[in-house]
Amino acid sequence: MHVVCSQCGTTNRVPDERLTQDPVCGRCGEELLAGEPVELTDANFDAVTSRTEVPVVVDFWASWCGPCRMMAPQFAQAAKALKGRALLAKVDTDANPQVASRFAIRSIPTMVKLQGGREVQRTSGAMQASQIVGWVG
Repeated sequence: MHVVCSQCGTTNRVPDERLTQDPVCGRCGEELLAGEPVELTDANFDAVTSRTEVPVVVDFWASWCGPCRMMAPQFAQAAKALKGRALLAKVDTDANPQVASRFAIRSIPTMVKLQGGREVQRTSGAMQASQIVGWVG
C-alpha cells in the first residue's frame, strides 16, 4: 500500500499488515497514519490524495463555521477509530480556495471520500464520530 507523507510529500510503501502498526515516513520520520486528521493545503492536496492508496476522507471547513467547530472533535475521534484503514484530512476552505473551488464546495462542513485522488462519495453537514466511521465504511 502506498501512503504519501503529508509533511514532506514522500511516497512510502507500507505492507498491508503494517498499516495499523504506526508506520513512519522513511524520509522525515513523521507518522503516516497517526489516527488524527492531517492538514492539507492547495500546495500538497494533489500529491497526498492522488498517490495514497488508502481512502482519504477530507473535511472541508472554515474557522468561522459553528457546525464545523462542533464537528472537529468528532472528526478527530473518527480518525482514531479509522487508524490504518483511512487517512482523514482537513482543508480550510478560506485558506485553500483552489481545492475548495475545484470540488465545488458550496456548504460546510462537507466531507469528501477520495480513492486514488478521485471523489467516490460526498456528504454535507455535521456528523457524530460513529456516523463518520459508518459513512467511511
